Formats: sequence, C-alpha cells, structure tokens
Amino acid sequence: MSYKRSDKNGWALFLLILAGIVLGGFLGKLASSVEALEWLNFGYPFGLENPVALDLKVFYIELKLYFDITIASILGIIASIMIYRKI
Repeated sequence: MSYKRSDKNGWALFLLILAGIVLGGFLGKLASSVEALEWLNFGYPFGLENPVALDLKVFYIELKLYFDITIASILGIIASIMIYRKI
C-alpha cells in the first residue's frame, strides 16, 4: 500500500527526527573513544549555558536551553528522514 505525501503524519517525522538526534548523539559519544571514529563526535555546542531565572516570589522558574549538535546527530537526522520517506 502506497501513501501519498499528504497522507503521512507530521508527528511521525518529528518523533523519528528526535530519535535520530538522540541515537546519533549516543553513538557519537560511544565513537569518541575509538580513534578512527573520533570525528563523529565533532560539533559545536550552543545555547544558554547559564540559566535564565524568573523570580516572582510566588514561584521561581529557571530556563536553560543547550544544544550539542555533532556530526553523528546530523547523520542520525538524515537517516531518520530517509526512513520516514521509505515508510
């Protein structure tokens, strides 16, 4: 059974990309100990390293958003998009 492009679920793509990022990051961390695969863990972290705080005396909120995108994560995103297109 073949699906049209409009029949595919956007949430499925989102979850697959999220899984690809997590799995790629995990594999990148594992590959960092292997000398020939160190390049998979190369990346540039960005975001708010110090949390932004909002103190309203009734409640206190801290927000910290930090991304560490590596080559392995990017490869995981590409693989998840390819898997989504095959589904």
